[in-house]
Amino acid sequence: MMANVAEFLGISAVSVVIWMIVIVVVIALIIMMISVYNGLVRKRNQCQNSFAQVDTALMRRFDLIPNLVEVAKKYMEHERETLEAVISARNQAKGNLDAAKSDLGNAALMNTASKSEGVLNSALGRLMAVVESYPDLKANEQMQSLHQELATTENLIAAHRQTYNIDATEYNNYLQVFPNNMIGGMFSFKPGALYEISDIQREAPKVTF
Repeated sequence: MMANVAEFLGISAVSVVIWMIVIVVVIALIIMMISVYNGLVRKRNQCQNSFAQVDTALMRRFDLIPNLVEVAKKYMEHERETLEAVISARNQAKGNLDAAKSDLGNAALMNTASKSEGVLNSALGRLMAVVESYPDLKANEQMQSLHQELATTENLIAAHRQTYNIDATEYNNYLQVFPNNMIGGMFSFKPGALYEISDIQREAPKVTF
């Protein structure tokens, strides 16, 4: 049969074999590229979806903070600097988060967002420490409710951040191995930056309501 094909094409049987091998190799390479590309897309999408959960939890906290400050303001007339520091840190953190989520592969933006979260945590910690000096404020039902919501939200943020970092690491590992790194480079896939907060940034005074 191969001889007939070679005779029909006017070439030798050896040339037909070579061309068949080339065609099979090309098809195999195309299939491999499609498989790797689809795998990269899936893992990148998972990474983005995980960060969306972090973003949702952080936005929930950003929404709670102004309410917390408003309630505290009624009792803490002489603590304007502390209250303003919380709002300022909150606004800065939100702005940096918005910048980071627009480009999850930008490690510098992610690092800035992470540091601003640490500043916000510290500001909130100082506020909670000051609240300790105001028994009436601690006993306020709205403050207690907001504090509980904030604590729940903090747990959600920590859980979602961990999930995102796991997914980002898995995506990065998949992207960096050969030949995925070559295919990823061809299609401009960028590693996902991790969203981490240091132990020092996490530490903050706590108040038990």
